[in-house]
Amino acid sequence: MNHRRGFFARIASLGAAFSAGSSAQQADPHAHHKHAANLPVETPDLPKLPHKLVDGVKEFHLIAEVVRTEFLPGRVVDAWGFNGSVPGPTIEVNEGDRVRVIFENKLPEMTAVHWHGFEVPMEMDGSVGLGQDPVPPSGKFIYEFTLNQHGTFFYHSHFAMQEMMGMIGLFIMHPKQPYTPRVDKDFGLILQGWALLPNNTVPNTLSMEFNWLTFNGKAGPDCTPLIVKQGERVRIRLVNLSMDHHPIHMHGMQFVMTGTEGGRVPEALWYPQNTIIVGVAQARTIEFEAKYTGDWMLHCHLPHHMMNQMVSMVGPVHHGAHGMQAGGSMPEGMGMLRKGGALSEELGPTLGRGTGLAADAERATSHAHQHGGEPPAVPGYPQDMWMVEDEKYAYKAENFGLRKGWTGAMMGMMTLVRVLPPDKYEHIMKLRAEQAGKPRPKPGAPATGHEHHHHMQQPATPAPKAKQP
Repeated sequence: MNHRRGFFARIASLGAAFSAGSSAQQADPHAHHKHAANLPVETPDLPKLPHKLVDGVKEFHLIAEVVRTEFLPGRVVDAWGFNGSVPGPTIEVNEGDRVRVIFENKLPEMTAVHWHGFEVPMEMDGSVGLGQDPVPPSGKFIYEFTLNQHGTFFYHSHFAMQEMMGMIGLFIMHPKQPYTPRVDKDFGLILQGWALLPNNTVPNTLSMEFNWLTFNGKAGPDCTPLIVKQGERVRIRLVNLSMDHHPIHMHGMQFVMTGTEGGRVPEALWYPQNTIIVGVAQARTIEFEAKYTGDWMLHCHLPHHMMNQMVSMVGPVHHGAHGMQAGGSMPEGMGMLRKGGALSEELGPTLGRGTGLAADAERATSHAHQHGGEPPAVPGYPQDMWMVEDEKYAYKAENFGLRKGWTGAMMGMMTLVRVLPPDKYEHIMKLRAEQAGKPRPKPGAPATGHEHHHHMQQPATPAPKAKQP
């Protein structure tokens, strides 16, 4: 009985609060509007796609094209993207909007755009052969639909190899009423994996091994940090279009998962986490309170995804054993063996997934071997990451004040969530405002106000020397 009285008391309290809110809205008709605005989503290193309003329809112009980009300074990649960007620019709209996308194909082959997870007519879905014909080179197609969903979505080519060339972009649908609890920062990150063979700028879409891992088209340490003020509530939207699932881990704080590629998750299902698997073609939205100041890593926790430019060892390696065949055919590289077992001596290391390995020969190899010399006391040492290049990345305002040596292990699918006290937060935001609208300084050049770049913390001992690349 007491439980029932408590329940009805809560209902009455909610009714009173609703009435008070309605009275306040009548007193100030703009009050609801002022408090109901959705925050724009920040997508570090990626632009937004602008639109124009045509007879009440939000009209976007989306262009598929070859894009030359860099995963980090000097690592040039000839990828495929949209509107000069890899990944493509972020499209940001509201629930209930009527949207028209004028799509133009400037690629050398046919393509189409799929609107991943959208509830739209089949003819607008982008599933080639079923709802539409492929868009030929130099061709155009107009997609138009009304959006009755909200959440974190994305668009991408529906040709498999084109996906591996980079063709994806965020599509954010804001709800009519902002989610609660409200956030102070809202970020979007796209996860991708790339196979780039040595001395090659074109991704190998046939490979099953991926040696470059990126957030928003950049590999650590060139990923622009997420800048947050201590005490703010933060949302990060994660979208994965690669060939691997990624366990994304955040240092320093716990978060809750508040959304998937299907929309908002009920609050009753939230629970503390600090690592979340973002599966292929999935979106995961996380939220947290930025309680603790620090420069906290946000990264994929697969060990090989925390390094850049890894390739399998091929050919005769530096040891005294017999030579091994370099490379291999596509079937063997993908683990489809045609003769012998997976550990057969006839199958040397390849650029495939790595099932075709000569086990004994592999155990005898190491980067530390001298040609014809003795192996080191610890087999396999060293095979790790450490390359300090702080000066190269000092040009970004967002990197101001990072500890000396911060770039040493910032590789692969890795970025930073910088939770700053108010004074340092305001200083970085001021530097960023000064850079806005201007060409970024070239890598290696200090940004405005960076003369004392490492003033926030200093290591107690000198950072280890960087390995030679």
